[in-house]
Amino acid sequence: MSFVLDNSVTMRWFFGDGKTQELAYASKVLDAMKNTNALVPVTWGLEVANVIAKAEAKALVTEARSGAFLELLEGMDVEVDSATFAHALSDTLQLARRYKLSAYAASYLELALRSGLPLATLDEDLQKAAKKTGVKKFV
Repeated sequence: MSFVLDNSVTMRWFFGDGKTQELAYASKVLDAMKNTNALVPVTWGLEVANVIAKAEAKALVTEARSGAFLELLEGMDVEVDSATFAHALSDTLQLARRYKLSAYAASYLELALRSGLPLATLDEDLQKAAKKTGVKKFV
C-alpha cells in the first residue's frame, strides 16, 4: 500500500535520533519502503535539502554522510506529486489556517486527503490534524 511520507520521518532516518518510539516507527516506515512507494508533495525535496544544508553548516554531519543518505533516498520509490502547487493557495492554505500548521506540514495533509492515502509522520501537530480530518496514520 502506498502512503504519503512526511519529512519528519525522512529526517529521523538521516539523524537516527529521537525517542525510542519515534525511531521504531521510522524504522517500520523505512522497512515498508522495500515493498511499496511513497508519495510526497513537491516541497519534500526542498525540505530534505534544507535540513541537510543546515546540519552540514553546523558541522552535525559531513557532506560525505549527506551524500550517502541522498543515495539511499534516490534508491527508494518516492513519487513527487506534481499538483502540490495547484493546491497551495487554496486547500493547503485552508488546512494550515484551520489546524494551525505550517504550509509545509499542511501540504502533506492536503496530499493525503486528496490521494486517500495514509500519512507517515512524526509531527505531533500534523498527526492531530490528520486524525481530525480522518486521514489514517501509516503502519
